[in-house]
Amino acid sequence: MSRRAVLLRAQLVEAAHRPARTLLTGLAVIVAAFVVFGTVLAYQVTERTVLAGFSGTPAAADLVVTGGDGVPLRTLDAARRLPGVAEAVGRTDHFHEFADDPRAGLSVYADPGSGPLATVRVVQGRYPATAGELAVTRRTVDRLGLGVGETLRLAGAAPDRPVAVTVVGVVDAPDDPGETGYTTEAFAARLGGSDQLRQVEVRLAPGVDPDAVSAALARAASAPGPSAPGASAGPSERAGDGVLVRAGAEVRRAEADEVSGRVQDLFALVTMFVAIAVVAAVLVAISTFRIVFAQRMRQLALLRAVGAPRAGLFGALVVEGAGTGLVAGLAGVLAAYGVGHGLPPVLRASGLAVASPGHPVAAAVAVALGAALVTALAVLAPAVAAARVAPLEALRAASTTAGRRGVGRLRAAAGLLLAVGALLVALLVASRLPGPDTENYDPANPLLAIVASGALAYAALVALGPLLVRPVLAIVGWPLRRLGPLGRLAVGGVGGAPRRAAAVSVVVALGVTLVAGALVGSASLGTLLKRELAGMAPADVAVTARGDGPLPAGLVQRVRGIGELARVVPYRSSPDVRVAGAEVDGLAATDLDLRALATWADFGASAGRLTDAGPGRVVLLRFLAEQAGVRPGDEVTVTRGDRSVRLRVAATMANTPVGAGLLVDPADLDRLGVPAGPTGLLADVAGDDDRARTAAVRALRAAGGQQVGIVVTADDRDELDGRLDALLGVLLSLLGLTVVVAVVGVGTTTALSVVERTRESGLLRAVGMSRHRLGAMLTVEAGLYGVLGAALGLLLAWPYSWLTVAALGQDAPVEFPAGQLAGVVLALAAATALAGLLPARRAARVSPVTALGAGD
Repeated sequence: MSRRAVLLRAQLVEAAHRPARTLLTGLAVIVAAFVVFGTVLAYQVTERTVLAGFSGTPAAADLVVTGGDGVPLRTLDAARRLPGVAEAVGRTDHFHEFADDPRAGLSVYADPGSGPLATVRVVQGRYPATAGELAVTRRTVDRLGLGVGETLRLAGAAPDRPVAVTVVGVVDAPDDPGETGYTTEAFAARLGGSDQLRQVEVRLAPGVDPDAVSAALARAASAPGPSAPGASAGPSERAGDGVLVRAGAEVRRAEADEVSGRVQDLFALVTMFVAIAVVAAVLVAISTFRIVFAQRMRQLALLRAVGAPRAGLFGALVVEGAGTGLVAGLAGVLAAYGVGHGLPPVLRASGLAVASPGHPVAAAVAVALGAALVTALAVLAPAVAAARVAPLEALRAASTTAGRRGVGRLRAAAGLLLAVGALLVALLVASRLPGPDTENYDPANPLLAIVASGALAYAALVALGPLLVRPVLAIVGWPLRRLGPLGRLAVGGVGGAPRRAAAVSVVVALGVTLVAGALVGSASLGTLLKRELAGMAPADVAVTARGDGPLPAGLVQRVRGIGELARVVPYRSSPDVRVAGAEVDGLAATDLDLRALATWADFGASAGRLTDAGPGRVVLLRFLAEQAGVRPGDEVTVTRGDRSVRLRVAATMANTPVGAGLLVDPADLDRLGVPAGPTGLLADVAGDDDRARTAAVRALRAAGGQQVGIVVTADDRDELDGRLDALLGVLLSLLGLTVVVAVVGVGTTTALSVVERTRESGLLRAVGMSRHRLGAMLTVEAGLYGVLGAALGLLLAWPYSWLTVAALGQDAPVEFPAGQLAGVVLALAAATALAGLLPARRAARVSPVTALGAGD
């Protein structure tokens, strides 16, 4: 047997005899493999779930006719006359305003209403059969106060010639936003002012050759022009005028690909964060291998003393690391497979429609082999250091060697260069931040530069980490030192091995930087979104007079008596105001009191202060102020008809409520000659569910009748809020993967360092330290790793979060959620302390005599 084979066998036997240490060494890799393969399974679950709930072209459609500019109605008629066609339907949709209230309307869709190609189901009345008939959805009935037999006037193709339609039925539809109607394809096309349909769907009779019908349909679609003689049958037939006949399965596959493409876009983002988690696992693996090899220095020195070459020892250590990675990768894959296939049935049992994943064997093999490769790469640097051990180290009494506390000159120089590079790139971005005018500003390049600068800064942190540990520890460990000997020993234990502390803390810092950046970014963009939503939806319901007149007399008092409403704020608005210097006519000025709204705290000024508004002061829409060349504190002339007033600009806003360009005091509206009497009101619903909103709308319609228009603005606000919360939840969950890996690294490091410091623990026990206090000291040390990493992470997150938000060019205020950031630090300290709890208890159970003899 060769010398290298003997060395390899010795290392593998050592690993086999210490399975607990092998498990701890590969624990971070297990987590990373679990995350990677779990992401593969999650992608399959998401894609299959989305496709299962996807409602595109009906499954019964055998052929689909589409065109670049639409499909003529005559093509639908020709399809219905073709032999072998059992059914043919047309699809089209248009939004139509109400003739009496242009602020509201209906989206009208074409659907057969019954049969295999129908997408809706009649639940009351009947489905439209002729022109002038309409079916509406359940929610539309509730929200708009419609009923079977009621007549509406819709603005059709000619705005000055409204079309009267009668509601003849109520339907259940796949999507019901509360403003949806369905009718025949002919009437839907007529309402849209065109004879073009979006597509035609054809269902064939049993046993009919689809290729023959496809060719005949292509020829019919090209009529009355020349036919296409000799057209060959195939999966797609192109007719005249860009009309295309395709198999229904082909169309559904294309629609499914488009939906899955969105899933792929989402998981492209997921993949980026998974890659960050893998990088964190590599850093943890490097740290743990350094500790493991340091614990085995005496054994490695003995091998060198009996003639083992450095190259052979290095190779054996790398193979050992690769083997550990392979076992860890398989363990992570099997764990992810069990969770991936066990969780969907549980979710389905609770009422959630979740599909099960497949069995991606190739991906499983790739993840396991990738784990082996990644671990082999992670072990290279520790193996090089371990293979350099001198044979004389075998004569030492201890089984480990003291770790170096500093860094080499080359590493220090590289770290400084990286830090300088990060600073220069960040300063370059800061010098090119957008000003007030962001019309031609593209944030893509600045954001890429920020990512590059952040990567350089993190690389500098990795290189200079051992030098930064002590000064940062001196600050964050100050409260612990005040607690007495226990705290001082814990701080000294972390500071006594700066390389080990830095190796673990920089992984925690990576997670904290990303999580803190996400929290700052979401808080800043959330504030911006709240400002925009406050302008779009300042209250749950908006009530306006039909036409340009005031609200009906006594309506405000009647509305204030409605029990379903919690707050009512009336206002006046005048649509014929001009601002001197602004090239915009027909501006609306309103005396809406923002302080009276529940959303008052969400409003924000682009410049100036909203609290300065009052008599003689005006709040301008920002782009109006820019056109007029005025800023807060300047005076501006506001004109209505033959009346003018001079007002001082109190503030500017990026988005003002109720479509107004100016917010003025009621007394100033009087000076402009605006008639008394409110023209609209905003109201909040007492409840926060759809049923409460529907009840409030019904009460408002009963109070105002047909003289007012009612818009439920809370629906759009809730939808946008839900999207933001979902996006933030997904983002924080993905970033949390890095934190999980970091916590695992802290636990692993603590567990391994317990073995490394067995004699030290024995000495502390021998001089009188109790088991409880020893365990507490080691637990506090583990928690310090989290606090230390959190401090380093926040140092990076603070400037880069500000720079990222400013570089977006969205006029978003930079918000630092101090409470959430403090919660992250405390949670990490608790998590890392818990990670070190079991190793600390294990160390405390070792007797002083056994511990003092550990190095012999």
